[in-house]
Amino acid sequence: MELEFSLAELPSAAATFWKEMAGSTTFALHGQMGAGKTTFVKALCAAKGVKDTTGSPTFSIINEYAYNEDGMQKSIFHLDLYRLKNEQEAMDAGVEDCLYQGAICFVEWPGVVEDIMPLDTVTLTLEVLPNEKRLLRAQK
Repeated sequence: MELEFSLAELPSAAATFWKEMAGSTTFALHGQMGAGKTTFVKALCAAKGVKDTTGSPTFSIINEYAYNEDGMQKSIFHLDLYRLKNEQEAMDAGVEDCLYQGAICFVEWPGVVEDIMPLDTVTLTLEVLPNEKRLLRAQK
């Protein structure tokens, strides 16, 4: 799947993403600093009906957001592993617990945990285009 979108088109891109990625729960986000990874995750959370304030987990490492689906409360985990040096630090922070509890999980800077990511992880690459748009590529 490929999606090209502007900031104004984010809500529509998020809705399309969820339709295309139905059934997938773990996503590894790749892209240069400033590509819009966190902004895209915020839009995805909004599309799911998250009421919490969403933000970058750069310092907290893991943010958890709640949303309701089919009358049940569910979780979205947003992880930013940029500051972690190795897999052990990730394990100590509780990353593995997030990855394997069946909740939706977005992992920015997933390099340090590649060996423990679920086999069905979807790789997302976000690229800045010259026209101030973004290109999202998803690979299952």
